[in-house]
Amino acid sequence: MTAMTPDVWLPFPAEEIEGLPDCFRYRLWDGEDAFPADPADCVFYVAPYMKSPEVTVRPLAAMAAVQVVQTLTAGIDHVLGGLGDLRPGVRLCNAAGVHTASTAELALALTLASLRGIPGMVRGQDREEWRSGFYDALADKSVLIIGYGSIGSAIEERLVAFECGPVARVARTARTGPRGPVHALADLPGLLPSADVVILVTPLTEATRGLAGADFLGRMKDGALLVNVSRGPVVDTKSLLAEVESGRLRAALDVTDPEPLPAGHPLWHAPNVLITPHVGGSSSAFEPRAKRLLARQLTRFAAGEPVEHLVLITE
Repeated sequence: MTAMTPDVWLPFPAEEIEGLPDCFRYRLWDGEDAFPADPADCVFYVAPYMKSPEVTVRPLAAMAAVQVVQTLTAGIDHVLGGLGDLRPGVRLCNAAGVHTASTAELALALTLASLRGIPGMVRGQDREEWRSGFYDALADKSVLIIGYGSIGSAIEERLVAFECGPVARVARTARTGPRGPVHALADLPGLLPSADVVILVTPLTEATRGLAGADFLGRMKDGALLVNVSRGPVVDTKSLLAEVESGRLRAALDVTDPEPLPAGHPLWHAPNVLITPHVGGSSSAFEPRAKRLLARQLTRFAAGEPVEHLVLITE
């Protein structure tokens, strides 16, 4: 390699990723204080995974030659704050598909655990209490999936084995999907009252911030379960607390607002609330899929072909 070989910044060692093109110099950076090289020489930046927005966007202002910014998440909200520092024409790509299996799996796990009363049984085990009783099943329950992209579709595929009732699907705009109609967000008021389980897997946008607020939650049927595996601010925490503390609704949350949830926050001990610490994508399924995505993207980039999962181009 010569001094003119362009840099690619990766959060994994290059030798751990099969199929990378050999026309780049690969720099390892996973959010450490020191940069691995001059950011001005980077042409393809892979943002570190599960780092704060402040860390993620820190090198962007100095990346004068960058052409592609690649996240390892489906959401892009953690990098948006740094895009204003980039020149026009930079492509931002997400990691659609990388977290599909893992997040769909957790959505089902949260749903089943909450319906079957597993959190209470675990507490009972800690106290040597035999908490027998009659619990809800997923079988025959109607399910509403809000955010019907790759993850939403994968959730429905996994629901089939549990003999649930009708599944309604919602995305930004209406369309026909392989399993039936997909409704628009505007149709939610008519869909919420009939759902036993509402699963949120929508990206965080201006249209979805606070989507599950007082009106949304008030339309859910008594005893319904809200499952959030999207982003915390999609749900209005104050409104949710009012519903779960009254005992009218249940919730299973992989994400919260604020996040991380601070000690002493009332959500920790609210009745009928199950909380996991934003682990939908951070499972053993993540790295193999992320590395395969990076090899594909960089091979396409090196060949001058369009990169996949393009979300926006800076102006």
